[in-house]
Amino acid sequence: MRLIETLSPRSANAPESGIVEVFNYGRGREGLIPLWAGEGDSPTPDFISRAAADALLAGETFYTWQRGIPELRQALAEYYTRHFGTSLSSENFIVTASGMHAIKIAAEMIAAPGDEMIYLTPSWPNISAALEVSGAIATPLELEFAGGGWKLDLNRLESAIGPKTRGIFVNTPSNPTGWTASLDDMRAILDIARRKNLWIMADEIYAHFHYAGGRAASFLDVMQADDRIIFVNSFSKNWSMTGWRIGWVVIPEELGQVTENLIQYSTSGVAQFMQRGATVALNEGDSVIRENFAKAARSRDILCDALIATNRVETLKPDGAFYAFLKIDGVKDSRVTALDIVDKALVGLAPGTAFGSGGSAFIRACFLRDPAQMEVAADRLAKYIASL
Repeated sequence: MRLIETLSPRSANAPESGIVEVFNYGRGREGLIPLWAGEGDSPTPDFISRAAADALLAGETFYTWQRGIPELRQALAEYYTRHFGTSLSSENFIVTASGMHAIKIAAEMIAAPGDEMIYLTPSWPNISAALEVSGAIATPLELEFAGGGWKLDLNRLESAIGPKTRGIFVNTPSNPTGWTASLDDMRAILDIARRKNLWIMADEIYAHFHYAGGRAASFLDVMQADDRIIFVNSFSKNWSMTGWRIGWVVIPEELGQVTENLIQYSTSGVAQFMQRGATVALNEGDSVIRENFAKAARSRDILCDALIATNRVETLKPDGAFYAFLKIDGVKDSRVTALDIVDKALVGLAPGTAFGSGGSAFIRACFLRDPAQMEVAADRLAKYIASL
């Protein structure tokens, strides 16, 4: 018997990331422009890194608060007051070892093995995988694609709910589609959840990347204090901190001890010196959010205008997040095409096959990059598309 056959099925059957496959295929190619991962091209700003480095050198290397250092949790409360108009307490925030860790913890709190969680797809593949590795049954509900854009059919959402459904995972603005829920969408989803006694796991990591102006709508805008909502989030996108692996959850205070217990038995907390950097990011980094948004907005226009002009790409400029999810005429296998684009165009893209149900005909490009570099990438992709 092979060793892998002796493992638990949940571990042995965890899927390989289709994004990472293309990443590994093109890694190290000279001159390649990498648009495959969900991150920008700017390193973490110096003032954030310096705060972490100073704390590290000062000896902040011991075990720390499992819920997060008090200064960081207070900074999170003030950030939400500033940007979301909330009056949440620091007790509503717990620091996690990345947004991915936040999702994993929330999944374990909401769903027992065998319970179902509905999620909107095409979606970031880690969502469904995290649910299934936690023992839940991940139930996809496809967004509808028409005229280059995406929308949610609320009737289909309600019809998808069954006796084992425990919650709904909602990522808005969405990775990879850019679909962004309106306030009316939020109210309708919340109404369904209330009537069916379901939890909502809300991933609003891209709230500041909203191209109609201002931040995107949030469940915080429409919820009541007793609603069953857990928010998962990360420092990765707003402040160029993807490699730091630090995030947070927003929870009802009643769940504080349960969440702390799950922190204890997974990571036992986030390094204190990293939390010092995160605190400074929140307190002094609003300008970084604005700079990243401005870069994304300019590069979104460059990429989408160039590809739409080929008359062979079906897409609209996304309403939110920083991805173009492209449907290219003649592409039947986006995995094969993404590998071919690495070879022939020296641009790294993520295949739609990695994003689950409804995504196989699409290819994702991350446009949070320098506009000058995006001009080059857009030209290469337009020429490649013209050659098909």
